[in-house]
Amino acid sequence: METTQNHFQKIKEYLVDLDYEVKVEDEENGLFVIEKEEDGIYNLILDCEDPILIMEQFLFEVKNETPDLYKKLLMKNRDIVHGAFVLDQNKVSFRDTLQIENLDKNELEGSINSLSLLMTEYNRELIEFSK
Repeated sequence: METTQNHFQKIKEYLVDLDYEVKVEDEENGLFVIEKEEDGIYNLILDCEDPILIMEQFLFEVKNETPDLYKKLLMKNRDIVHGAFVLDQNKVSFRDTLQIENLDKNELEGSINSLSLLMTEYNRELIEFSK
């Protein structure tokens, strides 16, 4: 059975193999902060909370709360391959969780690519929501 430290090292190896820039690495707390700006990945937090890996990237702060804004975000959640929009107070983030024990590189890459695709395809709407 793998230990939390082994999980952390495995995820680190995957991130390096996938060419993500590791901005913060905190093994004691099981945290990474990664970037790949050309893919829209900026300060993506990966938190190794055995038995899950939590991935979260802040997207924008809601300035004009309207039912239409929340409706559009919920509707877009249906199109997101992995993960979803989440709301914490007035902050909207992308969040996904994966089982750590059997995590492989392709699964991690797929979840991060889902965020990248979201940022590419939905960037205009996200900019509008943040106004």
